Amino acid sequence: MVAQSLASLHLHLIFGTKNRAAILTDWIREELHAYMATTLASLDCHAMVINSMDDHVHVLFDLGRTVAVSHVVEGLKKGTSKWIKTKGVAFAPFAWQAGYAAFAVSESNVRAVREYIANQNEHHRTKTFQEEYVLFLKRHGVAFDDRYLWD
Repeated sequence: MVAQSLASLHLHLIFGTKNRAAILTDWIREELHAYMATTLASLDCHAMVINSMDDHVHVLFDLGRTVAVSHVVEGLKKGTSKWIKTKGVAFAPFAWQAGYAAFAVSESNVRAVREYIANQNEHHRTKTFQEEYVLFLKRHGVAFDDRYLWD
């Protein structure tokens, strides 16, 4: 019999701004990432790497043993949305898209995913967020309906 409940669950989370609004500028990016890391810690999760482009964010984190993915996403989106709106009039209409994608990452792939997330500027020289997102869904065998993919 095992006396302890233990888990090691790495997740790669991706979500975008509503209507892919290019609002996550360099001016706010570093502070946003720090705020997200703090929010994750408050949800018993550990941020490994966070990076964003103007219209979306990538987060690699360790999921807390007793926390549901949907609860983490809700906490991140609600908390950061409220916080961003305090950063000035330009951010007043800010919102995240309704959906998200979360992928399990094996221990052997953590380094590659971490590097991928850290190098977002490089990847987006040739691919849009929409193209990247669809490629991730297909690569992970996630069924989706194009009609409901974006808001």
